Amino acid sequence: MTSLFDSYQRQINYLRISVTDLCNLNCIYCSSGSIPRLSHDDILRYEEIQRVVQVAASMGINKVRLTGGEPLVRPELSKLISMLAQIKGIDDISLTSNGTLLSKFAKELKEAGLKRVNISLDTLKQDRFKKIAGRGKLGDVLSGIEAAYHAGLAPVKINMVVLRGINDDETTDFARMSIEQGWHVRFIEFMPFGTPGFGALETVPTQEIKERIQSLGKLEPYTGPTGNGPARYYRFPGARGTIGFITPMTEHFCHSCNRLRITSDGQLRPCLLADDEVNIKEALRNGATTDELKRIIQQAVTLKREEHHLTGGIAPETVNRPMCQIGG
Repeated sequence: MTSLFDSYQRQINYLRISVTDLCNLNCIYCSSGSIPRLSHDDILRYEEIQRVVQVAASMGINKVRLTGGEPLVRPELSKLISMLAQIKGIDDISLTSNGTLLSKFAKELKEAGLKRVNISLDTLKQDRFKKIAGRGKLGDVLSGIEAAYHAGLAPVKINMVVLRGINDDETTDFARMSIEQGWHVRFIEFMPFGTPGFGALETVPTQEIKERIQSLGKLEPYTGPTGNGPARYYRFPGARGTIGFITPMTEHFCHSCNRLRITSDGQLRPCLLADDEVNIKEALRNGATTDELKRIIQQAVTLKREEHHLTGGIAPETVNRPMCQIGG
């Protein structure tokens, strides 16, 4: 099988695809306020996404994650999943969602070929949810989590971005859900993109979170199936669920980065935290051959940096897009 390597001999086998910049929430660390939206013509068509994935699969990509914005606001997403599921070499298709529409679509997504889902949820309190996400849709998210479980989109992972003074007092409540409800909770260190939100947003280091939640018991390393991302996993004794930690600020994981991104407007982006991009949409619409598309994908992979430069608690000035446009 063909393999794809960057300049630092990291194998790249994971492609994250933003299918839209639109979202039905307005989370303070992601979009925060009014952002010009892309036009319909700017967005990659499903057939264009399929073609890129076909070529990437022939080069060694075998895992795909669909993101947004909120991917489920794009019509007929299950159609795209079905198209991707038929590509030889793609053995895992997953989704990152805010969960608000999952109760409606979970079953058909599973039937189309979706394997797993990650759901963003930063609070279990209704009033706080509205402050963080801009909409009062906590009930919809909780219903979406249940629907994902019932549809067999397992494991359902719950992603919590921990913000000091905003939701960090709920970390133990989330951790308890891994014991009581079997949730697979992942605590994510906030990456400051300079988005204003309400007041300055501050990262809570993972070590501090660990110390807080160990009031529930001793965390034991978890060595079962963990997925394709950078999280480190643990489990409380007797818990059905797991606890994961994603540490881009205090202990970056660039040395093991295996991913490439496609923005919704057709830019191949080697790193979330650098604005290096290669325009593959233009090549697609100009009738590029398979070999030409392979060269473009290899060019993007070669541009991957050794590590990000998110230092001093401030995003690099070169990061000119908000998270909702990149497809984190």
